[in-house]
Parts: sequence; structure tokens; C-alpha cells
Amino acid sequence: MNNIPSVDLADFLSDDPKRKQKFVNEIGKAYEEIGFVSLKNHFLSDDLVDELYKEVKAFFALPLETKKKYEIEGLGGQRGYVSFGKEHAKGKKEGDLKEFWHFGQEPEEDADLPEDYPDNVIVEELKDFNHTGMEAYRMLEKTGIYVLRALALYIGLDEHYFDHWAANGNSILRPIHYPPITEEPKGAVRAGAHGDINLITLLMGASTGGLQVLRKDGEWIDAIPEEDELVINVGDMLERHTNNKLRSTIHRVVNPPREEWDNPRYSIPFFMHPRGDMDLSCLPECVDEEHPKAYPDITAGKFLHQRLVEIGLIKK
Repeated sequence: MNNIPSVDLADFLSDDPKRKQKFVNEIGKAYEEIGFVSLKNHFLSDDLVDELYKEVKAFFALPLETKKKYEIEGLGGQRGYVSFGKEHAKGKKEGDLKEFWHFGQEPEEDADLPEDYPDNVIVEELKDFNHTGMEAYRMLEKTGIYVLRALALYIGLDEHYFDHWAANGNSILRPIHYPPITEEPKGAVRAGAHGDINLITLLMGASTGGLQVLRKDGEWIDAIPEEDELVINVGDMLERHTNNKLRSTIHRVVNPPREEWDNPRYSIPFFMHPRGDMDLSCLPECVDEEHPKAYPDITAGKFLHQRLVEIGLIKK
């Protein structure tokens, strides 16, 4: 396997039970073997994608002093702007060669959450930035819920098992700007080798190159989706909850060849998090004699806090 498998959400949404089961089998098998798929026929329209990229590029083109006023102390980077080099991969000291923005959940009034989410930060200079970002957020969230429904069926759970936890969940939409590289990086890459924290990640912009996935045999392969496909991978929370049945695969964004250093790169991942009170204990359906329980019990909120400390966004 030299690229990640491709699946079609239209199969799952069809009225044909065989097509629906085909999607469940394909995505489940891919997540057991490599933890990544590319997905076509998601809910993001081409027009919305184009509008989002226009707004994102306009934001990152603002002067640094303008962007810095949206870097809010005390939020652990969970909303607003995070400046260049602030975040690093778990276990690394070198900051990643990127700056980014965070849009967060705007929960329904009757969500009955155990926690208060921070308010989103409003960019005064760009009147459509926040509206466009949250419109994309909703379409990615909708896509993610259908993917989780397929995975619930694959595991042997009720199809809607994840719905309550993912709707109003602590999900993050993160537009990222990797600026042109101006000098030899000292051990830093655009995004160091890491696993994601959350349930699943839905990524826009991987078609511009640089994303690599670590295969079981230790080989790095390029993840190259078609232009209109999302790359969707399993995060550590889902790996933990399924007792390692579904794999959270290590991945990275490598620096381009020297002749392409002048080119910036943009990508927009949606990190799908559950509500903080979700119990991530290993599911009984995924535990047996051959696969004993691999993790102690923990909630999603406590696990997230631990990991944000490890990657440098929250100080101890």
C-alpha cells in the first residue's frame, strides 16, 4: 500500500443496504490497518471551500501585530490565533514551522454540557471570516458524525452511539499557515511526527502535498487524496476507546524540497472531539482474551488536558 485507501460517503448514505455495508467494511478495515482514508462526497461544497481558503489566506496575510491581538492568554490556544513555532509534537522541543487559528464549538442552548467552552474570537478586519469558518465547521461536523456512525456499526454498537458525544462536542477547526521557509530549519519540520488527540480528524488541503503517514512496517508513505477529497484519520481517543482495534497512526508534514521553499502551504484540519464527560474506557466489544484491556479509564476532558500540556499549549 503506497497511498491511503479511498472511500465514498455516498455509499453509506444510499438506500442500498449492500452499499452501506460496503462503506462500513471498507472504512473499518482501513482504520484497522493504517488509520487513514480519503473520503469523497462529503458535505463541503466547492464554493464553501474556496470561500474559506480566501478568508484564511486574507487573515494570515494581516500584519503580525494585528494577528497577535487575537492571541488570547489563558485559553491554551483553544480559540483565536496561535503564533509561529508555539506548538510542538509530543516529545519534541523544536516548535513546528506553522501559525494557526482555532474556531471552536458554539453549542446549542439545551446542550447540557458539564463544561463551558470559550467564546470564539471575532476578527474585526475581515467581516466574513468568522461566518465562513463556522459554516465550514458545521459541514465538517456533519460529515464526521456520519463517519462515526459507520464506525459504530463496524465495532458492533448502535449506529447512533457517538451522536450524543460528538454533537456539541469540543471540536476544533484549525486553519494552518506554513509560511515560506527562509533558512535551513534546525531540526524543525512543518509538523513533527505525531498522533492526533481526538476521535477523528477531517483534513482539507492535504492535496497540496507534504502529509506523510507511518505504515505498520515502519515506512513513511505520502497521503495524496484527490483534489475534492478529505483525508480522515483516527485519533488517540478513538484508538483508546476501541482498545487499539482502530489505529491512531503517526503522521507528519515534511518540509518541501529546497526549490519549493518559497511556497507557503495551507491546510485546514477539523479535530472532532467529544464532550468532556465522554467515558473513554475500553469498549467491552473490543476486549477479549487476545486483546485484554490496554488502558486505564479516563474521560475525554481529562485526556485532552493531559495532551495539551504535553504539546506545549497549556503550561503546567
